[in-house]
Amino acid sequence: MLSLPTRNSTTRMRVWRALKDAGCGVLRDGVYVLPADAARAAALAEMESEIRSAGGFAMTVGLQLKTSTQLDHVRKLFDRSTEYGALIQKVNALKTALPRLGQRKSQTAVRRLQRSFDSLAEMDFFPGHAKLQTAEAISGLERRCQQLFSKGEPHPSGKRLRRVSPSRYRRRVWATRKNPWVDRLASAWLIKRFIDRDARFVWIDRPRDRPTGAVGFDFDGAEFTHSGSRVTYEVLLATFGLDDDQALVLIGAAVHFLDVGGVPIADAKGLETVLIGIREKAHDDDELLSEAIRILDLFYSAYRQTKESERMASIT
Repeated sequence: MLSLPTRNSTTRMRVWRALKDAGCGVLRDGVYVLPADAARAAALAEMESEIRSAGGFAMTVGLQLKTSTQLDHVRKLFDRSTEYGALIQKVNALKTALPRLGQRKSQTAVRRLQRSFDSLAEMDFFPGHAKLQTAEAISGLERRCQQLFSKGEPHPSGKRLRRVSPSRYRRRVWATRKNPWVDRLASAWLIKRFIDRDARFVWIDRPRDRPTGAVGFDFDGAEFTHSGSRVTYEVLLATFGLDDDQALVLIGAAVHFLDVGGVPIADAKGLETVLIGIREKAHDDDELLSEAIRILDLFYSAYRQTKESERMASIT
């Protein structure tokens, strides 16, 4: 509950924005409500202090709803369907504009809409069908962007995986598609660090451009590519017997989520954000891979340390 001094327009605007960003519902003029377990509930105490310092009145109290009618009334204050609808309109407009925007601008715009959805979802305390519709629209937009600018994305292979001897893959040339992203970058890192330390990589436009004798990965018809529900990185793990290394498996879970979706992984967004930054700065695919290798080395070291600490804790 608050009352602001009429002459202090700066404070009024700051408080209004803070209440809006926190996702507060307006019960009546000067009375705002927010679920106690909301992510930004702590911001109310900060606003209360600021309002008092500016000469206004503010008090944060608990609200006990006694009837289902009262609960329904308060829940309606948090209805985000209109905002979701506006976001879906932006998604649909962007989907139409993707071909003329080009790859970089399109990917930037898609990420911006994804951030808008994440912010809205954080304030959606009573989610319903509108949230699901918007999530599906965002996923469709991401797929459309991938179709346009990630030509040749491999289809899952039906062949059974079998173990191979790493000795057959020493000092080889490895070929994959240009403009590598998460799965191809992680696969190349895995190859370089654990399969063929002398590996050389070539980036091709189409599968038929693979140099004679080169080992193909992550494209249709490649020796190593998606198989069943596994992405290429996971296929390499299983094929070369590396899937008993839990640090590599953890990286694989993040790669899988970022490449084809599925079970959310806490570190996946962080990995994606860093790789996006690298991609923005890299001048070519070789530089992109070189920087990605450094980042994946750090992820691997961190996961190894975490697993070792858990092992020691279980012993003691």
